[in-house]
Amino acid sequence: MTSPYDPLFQPLTFARGPAMQNRFALAPLTNLQSHPDGRLSEDEFRWLTLRAKGGFGMTMTCAAHVQRQGQGFPGQLGVWSDDHLEGLSRLAAAIRAEGSLAVVQLHHAGMRSPKALIGQAPVCPSDDEKTEARALTEAEVEQLIEDFVAAAVRAEKAGFDGVELHGAHGYILAQFLSPEINRRTDRFGGSLENRASVVFRIIEGVRARCRPDFSLGLRLSPERFGLKLAEIRQVAAQLLAGGQLDYLDMSLWDVMKEPNEDEFKGRSLMSWFTDLERGATRLGVAGKIMRPADALHCLQAGCDFVFVGRAAILHHDYPRQLRANASFHPASLPVSADHLRKEGLGEAFVGYMRTWAGFVAAD
Repeated sequence: MTSPYDPLFQPLTFARGPAMQNRFALAPLTNLQSHPDGRLSEDEFRWLTLRAKGGFGMTMTCAAHVQRQGQGFPGQLGVWSDDHLEGLSRLAAAIRAEGSLAVVQLHHAGMRSPKALIGQAPVCPSDDEKTEARALTEAEVEQLIEDFVAAAVRAEKAGFDGVELHGAHGYILAQFLSPEINRRTDRFGGSLENRASVVFRIIEGVRARCRPDFSLGLRLSPERFGLKLAEIRQVAAQLLAGGQLDYLDMSLWDVMKEPNEDEFKGRSLMSWFTDLERGATRLGVAGKIMRPADALHCLQAGCDFVFVGRAAILHHDYPRQLRANASFHPASLPVSADHLRKEGLGEAFVGYMRTWAGFVAAD
């Protein structure tokens, strides 16, 4: 019996590493559930493994910081120390046992690291008065590159299928890409080539030091935080054509929206990336993909797969439910705290979701 959503359940191969069993990836979602030192908690383990059991073709961790000073949130998963290996190894094995790709998202918050959380001034490509962030020295930029690569090597050692670099949402890699935030005058600032060099250097390092079939993705966002759509499109085009990435994850805030910049209006923001030549590199998108019809629309518009966030919070088995019932529709908001607990969210995560307007019903 056929379903209009059958395309979402076709396997997806990558240039490196195993295939996804379907086109659904769990978006990397902040959840505040890990231990203060970055070690994996039972709540984090349950949240992620339930999504793997629920049928997501790729299960990606929350943003996991690659330096202690790069922490962006309380209870954030860490991948900056071998002390994290035990929990990461257990998590990777459990996700892969369910037939889902196990991926760690590598992250550094940069100027968005709260000073009170990290116990020192946050760092940034350039001094930032608003956040009291200080500019990294050239030697510190080199160490940042090394620590991203070392975190990928650590994730590989833990048994993950791959990593995704978080280059979006105004965190440190996006800060380097932003001409508004990055005002450096050395080899890491000025031209787009210089500003993007940190990202390209990390990608080269991961490819050089991880096994040949280790999966590598990159998340980019093309708007906000001083980013320019034309520049991000240029970086995306180079990465898609270059073949060093297995996939590009474009976080669009809303896959249905038009660009913010007037010169690009008149077509969807997504279309400025689906029309790029990409060879064997896959293209995934994220941004308010709630209904199955939204996910299908993204594939029909030229994407290879979708990253599901809010709907995956509401239903740990979103793909499995849709596979069994073409009429499946995610729960309407707001939902009760008990609903979220039953879907595998720990108390810290439930508390965090209460800060999202209209997501959790009042008790």
